[in-house]
This record gives sequence, structure tokens and C-alpha cells, in this order.
Amino acid sequence: MATYLYLSLAGENKIAIYTLDPNTGKLSHLEDLALASGPGPLAADPAGRYLYASLRSIRQLASFAIDQGSGLLKHLGSVSLISDPCCLSVDRRGRFVLSAYYRAGAAAVYRLDDRGAALEQPAMWISTAPCAHSIFTDPANRYAFLPHVAQTNAICQFRFDEETGYLTSNPLFKVVPPPNTGPRHYVYHPLLPVVYFDNEQGSSVTAYHLDITQGTLSPFQTFSTLPADFSGENTCAQIRIHPEGKFLYASNRGHDSIACYAIDAQTGQLTSLGQQPTEQTPRDFNLDPQGRYLYAAGQASGQLAAYHIDPASGQLTPIETYTVGKSPTWVLPLELG
Repeated sequence: MATYLYLSLAGENKIAIYTLDPNTGKLSHLEDLALASGPGPLAADPAGRYLYASLRSIRQLASFAIDQGSGLLKHLGSVSLISDPCCLSVDRRGRFVLSAYYRAGAAAVYRLDDRGAALEQPAMWISTAPCAHSIFTDPANRYAFLPHVAQTNAICQFRFDEETGYLTSNPLFKVVPPPNTGPRHYVYHPLLPVVYFDNEQGSSVTAYHLDITQGTLSPFQTFSTLPADFSGENTCAQIRIHPEGKFLYASNRGHDSIACYAIDAQTGQLTSLGQQPTEQTPRDFNLDPQGRYLYAAGQASGQLAAYHIDPASGQLTPIETYTVGKSPTWVLPLELG
């Protein structure tokens, strides 16, 4: 087994590929893959065989095969998109790419062919409201949620058909949080029926119970991502969870930090561990598949900061900072082989 890190560089029209040392967390540059446009979000199938990239300025979805021995990418094809997605994901069976559209206010589902490439016509396109921001299927591959930031300020609740890729509105279609919350991205707890959303406008994280029979969300805790004495402007961007469900992390743009939380193993309740200062405008960050290291990309700084995750406390310790290029936008570590 080997671990690689794929980094989309929107300002340089390329995906940078790094090898990751499992003993130290340090990165070594392997190759740059030139693209026709600046890449935005990245996603991989559950088996780590294929990678998908949004080429936002030319509205394309590019599909790649991942060489399991070298980590290098082979282009399988690109398809035109109706709009430019701000998030991609792959369902739990690796048969569909799901996408969320901020400007178009919609979600789409693209079927994958036998080679792992996305097909031209979407299996599903559903219009919702402006500022849709992310979409992922739950661990059972039965439900999906579509949060909307800014003025829409709502989470749409869908049933997902893993055979057809169709999204159908849940009878209780929307969850509407308090004004100026702006749910943006979310993660499922790996062991509990709990879903965590970070809130762009609210600079907070909200924990929701997931009713696994109905596919509905009910909030039970909201926690600020900022220290009590911070009074500047801030928006949340990304949220990630430790693979064992022990810790939760969310990024602050403005405070330029990673908010850290411990998760109660029985209830899913959060306890703040404080904030780790990081690179300027941390739009995206991610954890390695084993939950040992965290990598935060400074969209404004062109730097990628690596941290060690303490397995007992969840606290972050800086390892090294890498100059990676203009506008790093998405961080995707994968374990291959």
C-alpha cells in the first residue's frame, strides 16, 4: 500500500501529485498533470481506482484512471456540464458522480461507464435554489443532502436510488436553520447516525441526528469555529472527520485557522479543542486515510501546510509547509495498492 496526495491548482491549470511518507507525513512531489482549465473540486471512487475533476472555467467533468502502482493519472475522457460544480462526490458503490452547483442552484448525477468514465448526459438534474454547495450519499447509499449557503440557507433532503442514480425529494424536503447560518459542507460520522455541517455565514458547526429510516436531519448542537475574542470577518469553508470518528475539523477563512473538536463516542457531541493557525484562506484541507496527518491548502498563499494529528487528543502539530502554486483548491489523499 502507498499513499498519494492529489492537489488541484486552479491558478496553474494542473493537478499536482505527491507521494506521502506514512511514517513522517512529509510529501514529495511526483508529477504535475496539465489540464485544459483550472481544476476545482476532486473526487475518487471508494476503491481508489478513478479520479474525477471539475474543470470549472470550461464547464467540464474530467475522468481519470489511477495507476495503482505509481499513483499517476490516465485521462479517460471529459464531458460537458450544464454549469460549473463547486463539489463532486462518488456514491458508495462507485457507479455515479454527484455534483452540486452554486450558480445554477442545482444538483446533478452522472453515470459511470465500465471504464470508470462519466457519461455525457446526466442521469439526473434537479434544480433547487441558489448557492447549493455540496452533496454526498450516506454510508448506506440511501440518502443525500444538498446544503445551500447565503440567502437560501437551507438543506434539501433526498432519497438516492443506487441503481438509477435518481434523487427524489424526501417528504420533508427542507431543513431551514436559523438566519445567516449558511450550511456549506458536511460529513457523516462513520459509526453513529450523526451528520456534521459547517456553516459558512455562521462560522460554526452544527451536529444533526440522522433518522436512518426516514432520511431526515434534526439538529442537536451548534458550536462556533472561532475563539470567543475574535471580532473580524470570517467564513467557514471545509469540514472533515477523522476516519475513526474521534475528531472533527473545520476551516476558517478570515481567522485562517482549523477549528478542532473531540467527538463523544456515544452521543456524537462535540467539545472544542481550540483553533490551529494555518495558511491564508484555507478553502480546502483533508486528512490522510489513516487519520494520522492533516493537509491544509492556503488558497491565497499558494502553500500547503502539513500537520501531525495526535491520536489521543486530536491536536495538530505542524510538520512542514510546502510552496505548491497558485490557488490550491482541493486536497485529496488516497491510499492505493
